[in-house]
Amino acid sequence: MKVLLLTGLGALFFTYYWADNFDPASLQGARVLLTGASAGVGEELAYHYARLGSHLVLTAHTEAFLQKVVGNCRKLGAPKVFFIAADMASREVPELVVQFALDKLGGLDYLVLNHLGAAPAGTRAHSAQGTSWLMQVNLLSYVQLTSLALPSLTDSKGSLVVVSSLLGRVPASFSSPYSAAKFALDSFFGALQRELHVQDVNVAITRCVLGLQDHASAKEGVRSSMSLPLLLPELLHLLREDPSPSRLKVGLKQTPSRGRP
Repeated sequence: MKVLLLTGLGALFFTYYWADNFDPASLQGARVLLTGASAGVGEELAYHYARLGSHLVLTAHTEAFLQKVVGNCRKLGAPKVFFIAADMASREVPELVVQFALDKLGGLDYLVLNHLGAAPAGTRAHSAQGTSWLMQVNLLSYVQLTSLALPSLTDSKGSLVVVSSLLGRVPASFSSPYSAAKFALDSFFGALQRELHVQDVNVAITRCVLGLQDHASAKEGVRSSMSLPLLLPELLHLLREDPSPSRLKVGLKQTPSRGRP
């Protein structure tokens, strides 16, 4: 009898915790800053927000790709779409991006952090220079953007979405600097989530972990950087992410049930 009771309570708790109470209408008119929006998961996220009527500021490294995404978002019904080409390897850029978004939208309801970067050409992956570059793009710029946007998100009781990688949970060979950045990213936002809860700050944080995939461009990236004969397809992806939205395996919602979804 006790076993049945505990099983029932567990089932109720699981159903309550994982219930999908998302209302698409809540995104109509929402003010969204989305990074890494020129391709892959970021591009598809931009289109989803556009279909739901959100106001968008999109940013990525390549202006030509951004312009294409902006045009598509307008066709899909986004009321306002702005873009700013930005290189997150520069420490001054995050402040410029957030200020641009605040000026154009008058505030923020969502900050969606999705950009990433592999070591630049000509830089050894394990060198101090390469590691510093990776940390700036894949960790420190996330911290800067969050710090700068948090006052506006607090005012709007908004949401922060962080797109990360399985390398932030499971380390893999030949990826130590990138894996270190992703581990630090997961730890930072996990701690921040708890701090906001303790301080009764109504800003939701969602951490999304991209799953494994076998991608042609990932294979090519590995072949150009090392001369190993055969690697598992999963490892090929881990070494250089090129995510497809259809392969977004895990969305870990780790927020208190308050604020925007």
